[in-house]
Amino acid sequence: MSAVVIPQEPAARPWRELWLITIGHGLTHWYPATFYLLLPLIGTELGLSYSQIGLIMTCQYIASAVANVPGGVLVDTVGRKGLLMAVSLFWIGFPYLLIGFTHSYLMLLACVSLVGFGNSLWHPTAIPTLARRYPERKGLVLSIHGMGGNVGDAVAPVIIGAALAWFTWREVVVLNVMPGLVVAALLFALLGTLRLAARKQETQSVGEYFAGLRELFRSRALVLLSTGSAFRTMTQSALLTFLPVYLANDMGYSPFWVGACLFALQAAGFAASPIAGHLSDRLGRKQILVGSMAATALVLVAMAFAGGSPLFVALVAVLGFFLYATRPVIQAWMLEATPKNMAGSSIGLLFGAQAIGAALGPLAGGMVADRYGLLAAFYFLAATIVVANLFVLTIER
Repeated sequence: MSAVVIPQEPAARPWRELWLITIGHGLTHWYPATFYLLLPLIGTELGLSYSQIGLIMTCQYIASAVANVPGGVLVDTVGRKGLLMAVSLFWIGFPYLLIGFTHSYLMLLACVSLVGFGNSLWHPTAIPTLARRYPERKGLVLSIHGMGGNVGDAVAPVIIGAALAWFTWREVVVLNVMPGLVVAALLFALLGTLRLAARKQETQSVGEYFAGLRELFRSRALVLLSTGSAFRTMTQSALLTFLPVYLANDMGYSPFWVGACLFALQAAGFAASPIAGHLSDRLGRKQILVGSMAATALVLVAMAFAGGSPLFVALVAVLGFFLYATRPVIQAWMLEATPKNMAGSSIGLLFGAQAIGAALGPLAGGMVADRYGLLAAFYFLAATIVVANLFVLTIER
C-alpha cells in the first residue's frame, strides 16, 4: 500500500507549486510590460529624446546584470526557494509604485534600477526549482513557466491601455502595485518553506560552491549559450522599448491600440512557448532554437519594409511567435549543460548575460533611431538576432 502512496504524494504538490510559480512569473512580467506602455507618455511629459528613453531601460538591465551573479550564489546557498521568490516579486513591484511619485529623470533611473535588482532573484530560483521537479520534461515545464510571463506581457498592455482612458499614468502606477503584493504574500504563505530536496543536498559551503563554480566555467556551452542569448535579448528589449514608441508617434495609435498590438505580440509568444518546449524535448534544443531565431530575423526585415502599413501590425504577431519560442529552450539547454548543484548560478549567469544584452539594446537602438529614423532600428534588431544564431550554431550537441 505504501509503495503506491509514496510516489503519488509528491506528484500532486508540484502541480500546485508549478501554477503558483507561473502566476508569480506572470507578475514579474506584468510590471515591465506596463512600463513599456507608459514610456511614450513619460517621454512626452519629461521631454525625452529616443536615446534618453532607451537609457531608462538600459539602467534597469545594467542593475539586473550586476545583481544576477550574486543572486545565483544566494539561490545555490540558501534553501528557502519560496521565500526568495516572494521577496523578488515584492522588490520588482514596489519600485514601480515609487515611479508614480517622481518628476525627476534621475529618480526615474534610480527606480528602474531597483527593479533590476529584484528581477535578478526570480529566474535563478524558479527555473532550477521547476527543472528539478520535472527532470524528464524540462522544456515543457519551463515553457509553462514562460507562458506565465507571456500572459503578463500580453494582458498588462490591454488592461493598462484601457485604464489610461480613465486615469493618468501616475494613478495607474499606484493602483497597479496591489496584484504583486497579494501574490508575493501567497508565495510566502504557501511556498515559504519550499525546498528542492533534503537540506544537506541543496545547500553547500562556500568552499564547495567555489569548487563547483570552477567546473561551471569550464562549460563551453555555458559561454556560447549565454552570449547568444545576450544578443537575442538585445533584440527583444529594444523591440519592446521602441515598438510602442513607433506605434504611438509614427503611426498615431492611441494607448489602447498600442496595448492591443503588444497583446498580439505576447499572445503569439504564449502559443509558441509550449510548442517549442515540447518539440525541444523530443527533437533536440538546437534544431528548435536555430529555426526560431532565423525566422525572427526574416520577420524583422519584413517589418522594416512594411513600416507604416497594416502589414507591419500583422507581422507583430508573427514576430512574437518566433521570438518568444526560444526562451524555454535556452533555459532547458543551459540546465542540461551545467552541474545540478550550480543550477541557480548557471541561470544567474545566463540572465546576467541577457541583462547585459537587454541593457545595450535600447540604448543602441535609440542611437540608431536618432540618427537614421525609427524604422532603421528594426534592421538593427534583425542583425542582432542573426548574431545570436551564429553563436548557437557553434554549440556541439
